[in-house]
Formats: sequence, C-alpha cells, structure tokens
Amino acid sequence: MQRSRGEKWFNVVNMLLMLAFSLLCLYPFIYILAISLNDAMDAQKGGIYLWPRIFTWKNYNVIFNDKDIFLAYGVTIARVLVGVVTQVLLVAMFAFVLTKKTFPLRKFLNWWIVIPMFLSGGLIPFYITLQQLHLLNSFWTYIIPGLYGAFNIMLVRTFMTELPEALEESAKIDGASDFRIFFSIIFPLSKPVLATIALFVGVGHWNDWFTGFTFISNTKLWTAQNMLLFLIQSNEASNLAVLSKMHQGAITVTAESIKMAMLIVTTAPILCIYPFLQKYFVKGIMLGSLKG
Repeated sequence: MQRSRGEKWFNVVNMLLMLAFSLLCLYPFIYILAISLNDAMDAQKGGIYLWPRIFTWKNYNVIFNDKDIFLAYGVTIARVLVGVVTQVLLVAMFAFVLTKKTFPLRKFLNWWIVIPMFLSGGLIPFYITLQQLHLLNSFWTYIIPGLYGAFNIMLVRTFMTELPEALEESAKIDGASDFRIFFSIIFPLSKPVLATIALFVGVGHWNDWFTGFTFISNTKLWTAQNMLLFLIQSNEASNLAVLSKMHQGAITVTAESIKMAMLIVTTAPILCIYPFLQKYFVKGIMLGSLKG
C-alpha cells in the first residue's frame, strides 16, 4: 500500500521528535561520563559537555581503592544475585500451585496476594515486624520481605495457565511427581516470563536505596546506592579527595568528580545488561498478559 505525502511527512517528523527525545534522555549520562573521565582540576574550569578534555582514570581509582565503596559494591552484587535466584524460584513455585484448580486453598491464596497490592499496613508496622523478626541490620532485610511479589506471581500464573494441560497429564501417566513436572517441564517452558521477572527483580534490587537507608544502620551492609546517597548528602566525597591527595601526591580529585564517577559505577551495569534481556522482557510481558 502506497503511503500518501502527509503520512510520509508525519513519519519523518515523528522520527525526528523521537530522536530528539532520545538524545535529551541520553545527554545527562554522557555529560556525567565526560566529567568522571576528565581531570578533576580541569573540569572545574567548565566547558566540558560531550567528551573529556583531559582524559584520566583518577576518579575511578579513588573509588575502587576505597574499602567502604568496594564493600558496598560487593553487597549490591550479592543482593542482586541472591534476590533474583530466590524470588524467581519461589514465585514460579507459588504460581504453579495457583494454576491447580483442585488445590483447596487456591481462591484464598489468590485473594491473599491481591489485597496487599491495594492495601498496605504502612511503614511503621513494617519496621516493627522486621524488628521482631530480628531482620534489622541484617543482609536478609534486602531479601526476605520481597520474596513474594504479588504482581510477579500473577504474571507467572497467567503464563503457566496457557501451557497445554496435556504435558502434565502425559507426565503423570509416566509416573512423574508434581516436583518433577515443575522442574522438568513447567519451569523450562516458562523461561520467557521468568527472564522478565528476573529483570524486574534485578533492577529493583540494584536501584533500591530506601531499604538500606531505613532499616540498615551498619555501614558495612550498605549497598552502592546507599553509599552514593551518603556521598551526595555529606562531605565524604571531599574527604576522599583529600585522602587521595595525601597518599598519591600529584594525583588530585574533587568531591564533584568522585560523585560523577560513583554515579557511573552504580548505573553502568544495568545499562549494559538490559539490552541483552530486552527481548525476554517484551516476550514475557506479552505472553503473560494475554490468554486465549
């Protein structure tokens, strides 16, 4: 079908607007990257917009030579790995149970996961609950409260209900148990939606700063996001700059350059991983939201 002249002009204008919008979204990251890779003293003169004027790794050397920041980065990676593995596995098992029409508590559990999506007990009761469970100032504060995400369970359950029942029936005829059916048939076939859940959970764990800010006072259990918040709100970045100058002589950095480098360190991993998981993200959302 041949397009009219108006449709062609509309497509051109639409593409130009989307390109301009994309550049506006991308430019802040480019600016921060340029400042973080530029000599700190030179950056104070201004005039850096797209690329470094005097390239250097000094700012990143200061960050990765600081024990607290390095430890916070390790805590963040451990949190993401443990959180993704445990939540994906438990959410998939929970959703598999909810697909069983013969399960007596099926309706009760459906309502049990839906109601908290609309009604919340509040922050103070949640804090008291964590305190009574001895989860404050514990690494498991990051993991246990979010093991069962209601939205994730509903998404996986909808996906699993679309799988042919004949697969389970034939497996049961061969003598397979429910655990064998789940791990050998259902779980592998649910990879698209589980990859989507893994992306949701991983990004959520990586970007979360509120949990550490509210429930963790032990700085050794802070994540990279909490350390970034601490650098921004305090003079710690200035202290790092002074220490770098004292220990490394001519190598000097500024508080602003350290903050910029820390921003890149905390955001770059997700930006690098997301393009490889995007296909699973789109496919999983579509398959898990349509039925019939």
